[in-house]
Amino acid sequence: MKPLLSALLLLGACSPARQAAVPEARPTAPAGVTPCSNCAAWNVPHAPVHLYGSTYYVGTNGLGSVLITSPEGHILIDGALQESAPLIAANVVALGFRMADVRLILNTHAHFDHAAGLAALQQASGAAVAASPASAAVLEAGHPGPDDPQVAELLPIPMAPVRNVRRLDDGETVRVGPLALTAHFTPGHTAGGTTWTWTACEGGRCLNMVYADSLTPVSEDGYRFSASTRYPTILSDFAHSFAAVEALPCDVLITPHPGASDLFQRIAAGTLVDATACARYAEAARQRLAARLETERANP
Repeated sequence: MKPLLSALLLLGACSPARQAAVPEARPTAPAGVTPCSNCAAWNVPHAPVHLYGSTYYVGTNGLGSVLITSPEGHILIDGALQESAPLIAANVVALGFRMADVRLILNTHAHFDHAAGLAALQQASGAAVAASPASAAVLEAGHPGPDDPQVAELLPIPMAPVRNVRRLDDGETVRVGPLALTAHFTPGHTAGGTTWTWTACEGGRCLNMVYADSLTPVSEDGYRFSASTRYPTILSDFAHSFAAVEALPCDVLITPHPGASDLFQRIAAGTLVDATACARYAEAARQRLAARLETERANP
């Protein structure tokens, strides 16, 4: 048995895995592309954190993963790196929960730093996996499609295929027992990007929780957002996503990279609840894209 899967099974997962189809071969990585230089720092372990109500941060120091719990089963969002999966599972167990009670696994976007751990977490828990149609195709293939602005940099990083991913509709609400999470498609960073919202209650007070997907215009060298033939709708997709995120009812903002929303700093300062956080997050991303387009105009 592989060490990664063995470690997860020891953490309490007991449901048998379904038979997986033979995965499609991954494309060959372009010559000269180097592996992930940030992964070691991203994957530094972080103790689980109670955020609000039944919502917990169970990710690593640099990569988000969120657990939402109920007596009838739990929902997990994002799986970080392949090497992160045992750390996420250990955090779930450290909180007193079982991986076998995770009924549904969701994803923000299907890059290796947020999705490579999903296959191991799925097998360890027996949970269903659901994502936007564009993300589902990437998760099942185990590699990004050619429309991804970062495809040349993403191909060298392993990402095990995920089995039988359920395709969601924009605005669809998924449920596990009393838990209800709504998918908001926020493409741009990837074509399948998805932001998740739900309500968490504590002591009679309920807050709007938002796990906002990455909105940054990041690309491989030479890519032009202003003239992309691989992803011709990328600018209109970004515009849609900025508007969608800033319009959300938003009391607590969480992001796939916790540093992108200063999550740990806000927790330490007692300012986790901030109704302006989503609007400021979207506006900062809008300004980054505008700066990138200005650079492209200056360098035709």
